[in-house]
Formats: sequence, structure tokens, C-alpha cells
Amino acid sequence: MQTYLQENTAIAAVATPAGAGAVGIVRLSGMGALQIAEKVFRPSHSKTPLCGMKGYTGCLGRVETAEGQIDEAVAFVYRAPHSYTGEDVVELCCHGNTLLLQRVLDALLQAGAQPAGPGEFTRRAFENGKLSLDQAESVMELINAQSESGARAALAARDGALWKTISACTEQLLDASAHLTAWVDYPEEGVEEVENGALLATLREVEGRLNRLLEGYDAGRILRQGVDTVIAGRPNVGKSTLMNLLAGARRSIVTAIPGTTRDVVEDSVRLGRLVLRLSDTAGLRATDDPVEQAGVEIARERLASCDLAFAMFDSSRPLEEEDLELAALLKGRPCVAIINKTDLERRLDTAKLTESFGAVVEMSANTGKGVEDLTAAVEGLLLSESFDPAQPALVTARQKDCVRRAASAIGEACGALEMGLTYDALSVCIDEATDALLELTGGRATIDVVDRVFEKFCVGK
Repeated sequence: MQTYLQENTAIAAVATPAGAGAVGIVRLSGMGALQIAEKVFRPSHSKTPLCGMKGYTGCLGRVETAEGQIDEAVAFVYRAPHSYTGEDVVELCCHGNTLLLQRVLDALLQAGAQPAGPGEFTRRAFENGKLSLDQAESVMELINAQSESGARAALAARDGALWKTISACTEQLLDASAHLTAWVDYPEEGVEEVENGALLATLREVEGRLNRLLEGYDAGRILRQGVDTVIAGRPNVGKSTLMNLLAGARRSIVTAIPGTTRDVVEDSVRLGRLVLRLSDTAGLRATDDPVEQAGVEIARERLASCDLAFAMFDSSRPLEEEDLELAALLKGRPCVAIINKTDLERRLDTAKLTESFGAVVEMSANTGKGVEDLTAAVEGLLLSESFDPAQPALVTARQKDCVRRAASAIGEACGALEMGLTYDALSVCIDEATDALLELTGGRATIDVVDRVFEKFCVGK
């Protein structure tokens, strides 16, 4: 594959988030990295210059230029190929002051380094064979994971769990394709005859493994990225009170006046093993107020696209037309019906709600009673009991598309074999599936595909 930068140019960037902190890191990688760092780093006690240090060693010193000292720092040296990027790497661990880190970076750039682009360190790791493309994607997923289970899933992908599964499937397809080609093109060479039953069993096995990956995609996605959740219901059913309860702070205004919430109020909250990207929306009702009408329209738009809905109903009041419309709107969607205000006298007939919703929870958002039941209902609705974040999983939409295309091509191959079509037609389908899987791991990915992967990374990683 063509390398991303010409002649392995040394690149540098701040590798820690902006803001004050105890420690900040400036990373330098590439040809001449040690020589460039040596121009600005002076050891405090050691007489050994950076270029003379062994890999995986550190040295206390100071970063300075002709204008004077910038900061005290510890320089860590990693020698190629035993580094994250596979190149010579120096990391300067300084005090976590944004101004100081920028000055250290500027000193390295003046000494000959080039500024790193988004994901450029990880891209070099990929191009130098330290990571497959799917493992590189898992790095960003690990950084952005919103839950413990999500982080475990991303770490498993980073450690190669998905790569091993995809590689095994690819090998089976390559073996099948090679056998078909040899049998068709060189029958006189004593090649073992293709046995249709065994070939079909192999294809079905690979198809099954790929389909299991596809089935687990949504569960893995919500663990890593969080669940886009909308609280909906008619005015004054307790939507804003629930929002404040789950957020643990006052996020929405709560009054007895219907229509108080007009815009969308958002926050990320943790509920059990999940993170909910929660949206408190305007109460659903017919109104002449143009501002409230806009809020109701936005609420309906959010409901149409969300991963999960909390449909709220007032236990102290009978079902009204807006309640029934909401139930019809959410039919067949991932949804938990919340019967709120159970601390008040019951006037609501729950039978109709039980018929309309698969998950119904009774609670009081005012007192907090019933949150445990809500947690259990949400996890039961969204998380499969068999889902194991340590098992191979697809972590991006790109990976899902590659596996979907491969599974579809294998399905066509199985159909062709069962209908008795020629082996040439069968080979075309198998080759399509193989190409899709190689694209996933980066074995046959185009530069455009690689560019799209790394453009989503942060600078410094």
C-alpha cells in the first residue's frame, strides 16, 4: 500500500485533550524523531542523549529553545519497530498546561517536524502493519465509548477479536475459490473433484458467522455510543420531572402550566449498563400557540428517528386522545411505556397500555420510585442476554456494510450452487464476498476508504 506521507516524515502533535491537567503529552513519530527531539530536550542528570537511549526508557529533563526554557518534562523513547506507529517515537510528558504544550509543539515544528493530521499516528500504525483497518477503527471507538461494556467491546476489537473471525472466513473463501479455479482450469492435473455438498456446507458456515456479526451490531453500537432516547407524552404527564430525576440535576423547568417545555432539552445520563442520550420534548397536543406548535413538530421528528422512546402517561388521569395517538405512533418501535404519578390516586386504565406496549413500567418520577424497574425494562428491551462484549463485534457502519455485502454474495453463491449453475458463476460470488471482507480489514481497501476512516480521528491519535 502507498504510504501516507512521503519518506516517513517526522510528525508531531499534542496527544492529550485541551485544558488544564497534571500531565500533557506531545508525541513525535517518524524518521529523525529522536534527532528532532534532541534539539529541544536537555537531560537533567543523564549524560546519554536521546539518540543514545534504548527503547522503552525515559529521561527527566527540560524543553528549551534559543529563547529560553519552556517546561520540565520526561522524554520517553520508543524504537522502531516496537512502538505504536512502528516508527521511532518520542513522547514528551510535560505539565498539562495548554499554552506550555503548544510552545513545546511549536519548538518541535521549528526543529524540523511536520504537524500531524487527524489520526495520522494510527494511520501509520496501520500502514506499517501494526494494526489492521478494523483494529484502527476500534481505537477511536475505544476513546469514545460511553459505557464499561462499550469500552470492553472496543478493546476486544482493538485486540483483534473481529480480525481473527474475518480472517478465518476469508481463508475459507480463498481456499474454496482456489479449489474451484484449479478444478475448472486444470482437471487433467489430478485436482481433487469439487464436492458440492462439502462446498455448500463451507459457504453456509461462513454465511452463518457473518450473519451472527450482523445480528450483534445494534447491541454493540448502543453500548459504545449510547442510546438516542426521547421522552414523549401529552403535557404535564411528568416528562421534565423524569428528565431531572435521571440527570440527577435540574435540566428541565417543571411547572403545573401545560406547555412549559417548548424546545428540546438534552442530556446524557447513565441507566444501568447503558448511556441514554436523553431528550425532553414538548407535550404532544393540538395548540394555537405557534411557538408550542414548533416544539410539538420537533418532538414528532425526534420520535421518528430515535433509538428508544419513553412514552409517559399520567396514572392520576384517564387516557385521553393524545395518549392513544402516541401509542399508535410508537407501535412496533423500541419503546417503554411509563405510567407515572403512581404516588397519586389511580384513575388510569392500564389494560389498553399493556395491549399496546411490550414493556410497561409503573413509577413516580417525583419520588424516584420505580427507577430500578425502568432500568430493567430498558436493558431487557435493548440488550440481548447472550451479548458478550468480549466476543467479535462490528464497531462501525463501514464494517457492517462490508459484512452485509459479503453475506449477501455468499447467499447468492449458495443459491447458484443449489440451482446447478456453472462454477464460473459461483466463483464470481465467492470473489465478491472475499473482496468485501478484505476491504474490512484493509487488505484490499482503496485509499478513499482509508481516508474516510482516519478523517474521523482526533489530532494526536
